[in-house]
Amino acid sequence: MKPCRGYQMSRRSMLGASGATLFGLQLSELVARAGESEQTKAEHVIFFWNGGGMSHLDTWDPKPGRPTQGEFKPIDTSAPGVQISEIFPQLAKQMHHCAIVRSIAGTQGDHGLGTYNLQTSYLQTPNIVHPGFGSVVVHEKAKLGDLPSFVSISGRAPRASYLGQACEAYFVGSPGEKDPYLAFPEGITQVRGNERLDALARFNNRYGVRNPGESNAATKTAIEDAVKLMRSPALAAFELDKVPTTMLNRYGDNPFGRGVLLAKQLVETGVRFVQVNRGGFDTHMANFPAMKAHGEVMDPALASLIEDLAESGLLKKTLIVMLSEFGRTPDVNVDAGRDHWSEVFSCFVAGGGISGGKVIGSSDEDGYSPKDNPVKVADLHASFCQSLGIDPAKEVMTPLQRPMKLVDNGTPVAELFV
Repeated sequence: MKPCRGYQMSRRSMLGASGATLFGLQLSELVARAGESEQTKAEHVIFFWNGGGMSHLDTWDPKPGRPTQGEFKPIDTSAPGVQISEIFPQLAKQMHHCAIVRSIAGTQGDHGLGTYNLQTSYLQTPNIVHPGFGSVVVHEKAKLGDLPSFVSISGRAPRASYLGQACEAYFVGSPGEKDPYLAFPEGITQVRGNERLDALARFNNRYGVRNPGESNAATKTAIEDAVKLMRSPALAAFELDKVPTTMLNRYGDNPFGRGVLLAKQLVETGVRFVQVNRGGFDTHMANFPAMKAHGEVMDPALASLIEDLAESGLLKKTLIVMLSEFGRTPDVNVDAGRDHWSEVFSCFVAGGGISGGKVIGSSDEDGYSPKDNPVKVADLHASFCQSLGIDPAKEVMTPLQRPMKLVDNGTPVAELFV
């Protein structure tokens, strides 16, 4: 059986098609928000997207002694009674800061449809494109400083759609590499480059007056944001060459470890939402060596991130989420792999007012279906919004004057906050 191709991520150019675009609550919700005013509100999000469908059984929901256990053993963690897979030995020491939702009741077993659902809270339809969660956050939370509010590392993030250009992600292809679009070409002095930017601004202003419209407004916003970033000292937050070798080795001198380090630096500098993308979880074949390799890369980076943010106090203000579009089959197939399984899977969360050291919900004894406290995808998004002090039921108007809720009828998972 060949691996699927639908989930695979590709780097998108930061330059758009224009050549210049760099860049009233329900009762149930009120109950879920009991005591919310006493919670620390998250100011930032680090969102780990594991493309391909990460196995819940080999990570957050081990089934010791069951036929579906697989090759990995569960290990105890710093949270009493909470076990996770042995592929995360360092992260296990930080689980008192973390929570796991083991009862996500998904509906989409296709990579594209599942990705859309998990990243927007909505089911995909042919007549409207919904914005991703990162765009929702930066739409609702004021920008801090000169850096983009939304940064996506090592892969793409959903588009902002009707939330507009200001809510689009700024893409970083390789963590630590300088962006060639944020410097003048070789041979162009600072003075000459600034004169060109001034001339471009005058041209765009005249053109915009004669040709008003959404496209031109978006182009103007993108250019202004890019120029402001190019001239800001805060741009140094994207660099990793000054990171001590000892720290780089703790996180891992590899694309994921460097991406996590970059995410840490960005939230420390005021970026609202950082999405770190990692693929390779579509393990139809050789699931266990693949997951072991993932653990070797992910474990030190995640553990170091949580430890460092907790030590600095920033974990209270930073919501950390790790998600994938679905889980994998409890049964192991003839190719020693696990196939798509959306009926139940898991989510890892930490920080941002989340009550750590606990598990919410459960799957049945073999990991086929939700057993206790089934959680809808939209409920997860509503919970993330509660952490950030965002009303998930708030409506925004699309350009066609159609009201759309920020979250598709979700209710916060109260157990995450008590």
